Amino acid sequence: MTAPTVLIVPGLRDAVASHWQTLLAARLPRVRAVPPMGREDLDCTARVEAIEREAQAVDGPLVVVAHSGGVVMLAHWAQRTRRPVRGALLATPPDFERPMPEGYPSVEALRAGGWLPVPTGPLPFPSIVVASRDDPLASFERVAQMAQGWGSRLVDLGAVGHLNPASGYGEWPGAQAFIDELAAG
Repeated sequence: MTAPTVLIVPGLRDAVASHWQTLLAARLPRVRAVPPMGREDLDCTARVEAIEREAQAVDGPLVVVAHSGGVVMLAHWAQRTRRPVRGALLATPPDFERPMPEGYPSVEALRAGGWLPVPTGPLPFPSIVVASRDDPLASFERVAQMAQGWGSRLVDLGAVGHLNPASGYGEWPGAQAFIDELAAG
C-alpha cells in the first residue's frame, strides 16, 4: 500500500513557525501545504481553489489535516471536489456563525467572503474532528454538532484551548496517530 501524502490546510493565519501544523509538515515524508492566506483575504472561493490545486497536484492517496478556519474551508471544498481522499483530520473548527474574539473577522465579513453558511452535510470521505472543551472560537457542543453533520468521529481532547501556539501548543504529537488511523482506512 502506498503511503498517502498529507495535505496541510491552515486556518485564518499567516505562516507560524511554531504552529503544530508547520512542525508536523517538517517531519512528514510526503506532504504538501495550502499556502496561508492570513486574516485579511477572506475570499472563501479563492481558498477552496487553493485546496483543489494542491490536492490535484498529489499523485496517489491523500490525507488532509485542517485546523481552525481550514476545517471550514475543507467543508466547502468537499462539496465540489471529485478528488478521492482517504480521510481528514479536522482540528478545532471555529464557529463562524457567532461573533469571534477581538482580532478575528466579523460574522458580516465572513458572510461577505462566502464562508456562510458553513456546510453541514456529510463529507464524502472518513473524518475525525478533534474538539476542545475551552476553545475560545467554538463551544464543544457546537463542534459536536458540526462533526455529527459531517459524519465525522468526534474526539474530545479536553481543555486544549484552540490547539495553537497561543494555547501552549507547538508540537502536537497526537496528530500523527490520527493521521496513521486515517491512512490505514
